[in-house]
Amino acid sequence: MVTRLSHLFLRTLRDDPSDAEVTSHKLLVRAGYVRRQSPGIFAWLPLGLRVRAKIEGIIRDEMVAAGAQEVLLPALLPREPYEATNRWTEYGDGMFRLQDRKGSDYLLAPTHEEMFALLVKDLYSSYKDLPVTLFQIQDKYRDEARPRAGLLRGREFTMKDAYSFDLDDAGLERSYQTMRDAYERIFARLGLEYVIVKADAGAMGGSKSEEFLHPIAVGEDTFVRSAGGYAANVEAYVTPVPEAKPIDGLPEPVLLPASDTPTIDSLVTHANAVAPRDGAPWTAADTLKNVVLALTHLDGTREVIVVGLPGDRDVDLKRAEVAFGPAEVEPATDDDFRKHRGLVKGYIGPQVLGADSATGLRYFLDPRVVDGTSWVTGANERGVHVSGLVAGRDFVADGVAEVSDVRAGDPAPDGSGPLETARGMEIGHVFQLGRKYAEALGLKVQDENGKLATVTMGSYGIGVTRILAILAEAHNDEKGLAWPKHVAPFDVHVVATGKDATAFDLAESLVAQLEGERYDVVYDDRPKVSPGVKLRDAELLGMPVVVVAGRNAADGVVELWNRATGERRDVPVAELLEAVRAI
Repeated sequence: MVTRLSHLFLRTLRDDPSDAEVTSHKLLVRAGYVRRQSPGIFAWLPLGLRVRAKIEGIIRDEMVAAGAQEVLLPALLPREPYEATNRWTEYGDGMFRLQDRKGSDYLLAPTHEEMFALLVKDLYSSYKDLPVTLFQIQDKYRDEARPRAGLLRGREFTMKDAYSFDLDDAGLERSYQTMRDAYERIFARLGLEYVIVKADAGAMGGSKSEEFLHPIAVGEDTFVRSAGGYAANVEAYVTPVPEAKPIDGLPEPVLLPASDTPTIDSLVTHANAVAPRDGAPWTAADTLKNVVLALTHLDGTREVIVVGLPGDRDVDLKRAEVAFGPAEVEPATDDDFRKHRGLVKGYIGPQVLGADSATGLRYFLDPRVVDGTSWVTGANERGVHVSGLVAGRDFVADGVAEVSDVRAGDPAPDGSGPLETARGMEIGHVFQLGRKYAEALGLKVQDENGKLATVTMGSYGIGVTRILAILAEAHNDEKGLAWPKHVAPFDVHVVATGKDATAFDLAESLVAQLEGERYDVVYDDRPKVSPGVKLRDAELLGMPVVVVAGRNAADGVVELWNRATGERRDVPVAELLEAVRAI
C-alpha cells in the first residue's frame, strides 16, 4: 500500500532543535524520525521506526544464521538476581531503581545476563541441552548523568543482546568466535566501517572482551592502533614494562635548592638552572609526578591514594576508573589535602607514601617506574625537590596502576609498532563471561559422568538505535539525510508539484508502476503545499531515489534525483524504471 505524505504522521522542521549537538540529532528530529520526550529519551515516529526495523532485520537475519534463537525478556526486573551477582551495588548511580506498591525493589534493565542465566537454569539441566545461544532485541535503561548527542548517548536505547551457554571453555571459544564472525557480517551489511579493539570488561566481568568501534569524529571513545595490526580501547591498553636497572653504585639523592616550583615545567627549568647534568638537560620525563586521587568505594567510603607517574604524562580518569574499579575516581579536593597534612601539595615525594608509611596512604606506580630508575621529585617540604631518587632503593609502592594517558607514538604492547590514536563510537561488544554469573546464580548441568558442572557463558551486544544515529551521521549533506538503500524507510520518494492535475495524475501512475516492481514508495501528494516546501522535505527526508513530476509532466518527463551523489537529471517516463534500478 502506498504511503502518502498527506496522511503520514509527520511534521518537518526548518530549524535545528536548540539542544542538538551533533548532525544526526539535528536531522533525525528535523526530518520527523524521532521526537524528544525528555533528556536522553525519544519517541519513535513512523519514519524512524521503519529505519530501525530495517537495521533490526539485518541483525536478526545474521543472528539466526549463526544459530542463535530469539526470545524476549522483560525490561522491568526484580532486584534479587542482580543482588546475587553484586551488580545491584556495582552499577551505582547508572541503574534505574524503583519499588512497587509493596515496597519490593525492581530495576529497569541495563543488561540481561542474570535473567538469561536464570532462564536457562529453569529449563535446561543436562550437557545434552548445550550449547545454546539466545538473543533478544530489547530496550535498555541507564541513568546517564549527561545524556548527549541524541541517540548516541541516551537513557533509553535499543540493543540486540545475545548470550551463549556452553559446558566447557572450548565450547565458549567456539560460541564466541561464531558471534564475533556474525558481527563482522552484520556491520558489513550495514555498510559500517569498524575496528575490533581489545577492551576492558568493566562491570560485565569475564576473561576476554572486544569492542567493535566505528571511527567517527563525534565518538566518545579513544582507541589506539598500530600499522602492525594491534588495536585497543585506551582503557585496555597495557604499557610495555621496561627492564629493571641495576641499583648498585647509583649516587645518593641530592636535595635541590629551595624554590617556588610547584609545577613540572617550573621544576624542569629550575633543575636545569641549579643542577645541570652531563649529557642532556632534564626533561619532564625525568620527573616523578605524584598525583593524589580520591576513590569512592561501593560502600560509600572515601579513600585518598597517590599515583606516581613520569612528569610528561597525565592521569586518564577513564583508565583510572578501570584500574581502581568498581570505585569511582576523581582528583583529590582541597578538603582531602586538609585531612592529610603529610601531603605537601606541589612537592609530594614517594618517601612518605605507602600503606605502611606515616601517612598510611596507598601508593601506586606507573609501569614505567621500574627498579633502578632515577627521578627528580618532591622532598615533602614546601619549596624543596630532590634528584637521584631511585625506585626500589629509596621508595617502593603498594602496586602498579595503569592510569597514565596513552599517546600517539607510544609502542604497541605486542611490538607491532608505534600507535596512532583515533576517535570512535562503540557499535558492538563481545565478552567471554566465563562462569561469573553461572556460579552466582547456580547455573549447573549434569555432565557426561552425571556430575554437576557449572555452565560457562558469553555475552554479545549491538547498539541498534546508536547504529541508526551513526548511519545518519555518515549519510547526509547540507540539505538533509541521504539514507543508503538497505536501511532507508522507503526506496523511492515521488513528488507531485504545481497546481496542474497533469503532474498529480502522472505521479499516481508512477507510484503504481514502482509498487508493481516491489519498490517501497512514499508519495508527496499534498495538494496545497508549495513546490519549494515539497522539494526541501524530499531533500531532508533522504530517500535514495526522488522522482519529481512537475513542470515537464505534460511532456512525459520527470526529474530523477540520486540522493547519495546529488545527481539530478530529466528522464522520460518510459525510461524511469530502468533509471531507478540503476540507482
